[in-house]
Amino acid sequence: MDWIVPDGLWEIAEPLIPPDWARPQGGGTANTPDQTLFTAIVYVLVSGCAWRALPPCFGVAKSTAHCRFLMWSRAGVWGRLHEAVLHRRGDAGLVDMTRAVLDSAHVRAKKGGELTGPSPVDRGKPGSRMHILSDANGLPLLVELSAANTHDSQALKPIAEGHHTRHDPHRGRHFKPRRLHADKAYDQPGLRKWLRGKHIGVRITRKGVESSERLGRRRWVIERTMSWLTGYRRFTIRYVRPPRNYLAFLGLAAAICCYKRLVRLIT
Repeated sequence: MDWIVPDGLWEIAEPLIPPDWARPQGGGTANTPDQTLFTAIVYVLVSGCAWRALPPCFGVAKSTAHCRFLMWSRAGVWGRLHEAVLHRRGDAGLVDMTRAVLDSAHVRAKKGGELTGPSPVDRGKPGSRMHILSDANGLPLLVELSAANTHDSQALKPIAEGHHTRHDPHRGRHFKPRRLHADKAYDQPGLRKWLRGKHIGVRITRKGVESSERLGRRRWVIERTMSWLTGYRRFTIRYVRPPRNYLAFLGLAAAICCYKRLVRLIT
């Protein structure tokens, strides 16, 4: 099952994994290699299967894989992995911040939960919105989640302010774009003024003045990024109720996307 994890990704992830854990009364997951569990988690992300449907070829108990995913999520492993890959790309000069592109995508939430709401594009059914910020080449820099009935414009400030890698205090950096491209859903005077105050050029479609298609030659990359992420079947429909678990999978998917692009560019 080695084909599931891209070659070299485990070597980046391994130092980020917290020490093994065992229950005081015995048992735990000490006898299961971390690499095997990591591969099983990536398989769940790619295939979209339930934890109970994890194939026996992994040799891992379903509850063990799920428990380790929750532990590593609480430890921030997926966010740090995403940032570690971004650092490698940044060190190689492969993060293009001449402009950033922001957009969102709807996800149906079958079981509800936090950060869900009636979707205006799905007949009021419960849903969420994935918010993605990418660089000029469509590299996913930041992923966020909100309720489906939250207006897209409300996500702009948190995403623009939050893109400061801070999991590693020795290598934390701020990826500041020169310009921000977005569609007319983000066209608000207050947001334009706020971006200019941050010395970020505004490339937001103006309602009733410009067609969204005019910015297509710059913004098409975000559509490709959405396609990359939604290609992981775990995101087709949101079945998990805790939003942090869904965000954890989003962080892992973003890390894999960035790593695949890195390998493609340097080989």
